[in-house]
Amino acid sequence: MVSLIAAVAALAVFAPTMASAKQYVVGDDKGWTKDFDYTTWTAGKQFFVGDSLVFNYAQGSHNVFKVNGTDFMQCSKPLVGAPLTTGSDEIPLKTTGRKWYICGVSGHCSSGQKLVITVLDGSAAPAPTPTSPSTGAASGSIISTAGFAAAAMVVVGVLGMFM
Repeated sequence: MVSLIAAVAALAVFAPTMASAKQYVVGDDKGWTKDFDYTTWTAGKQFFVGDSLVFNYAQGSHNVFKVNGTDFMQCSKPLVGAPLTTGSDEIPLKTTGRKWYICGVSGHCSSGQKLVITVLDGSAAPAPTPTSPSTGAASGSIISTAGFAAAAMVVVGVLGMFM
């Protein structure tokens, strides 16, 4: 019984964090392309460990190389490593720090097809913004989805003790 309560408590604590990972489509509806300002695209976004980047482009027209800062500045393909070429490349963000990506097709990087981001520790992710109560609801009567789920898990755990 104690293990059930511990499992319920762990879910209540970690479930909101697990659900907060985001998938970013690089360039949104423009995708991974030349002549696009990826610096502006990243403005206001925070990337955390556990998030992922998706590079969408016409297969055969572009590619994605993960590079270091020097290769990024010089638009140089790395000496080691193959490009991603599927046209829908997903890259999980597994570690903190600066991450640099370029298109290795001749002239594309120098035409702006390059991306730099900073990945932050996932435990530092901001808490979800509480939703405002719906019209007509009594103030304080709305429970957030995460709060409701946690409360439901506690109730199930307590009921499990009596079964």
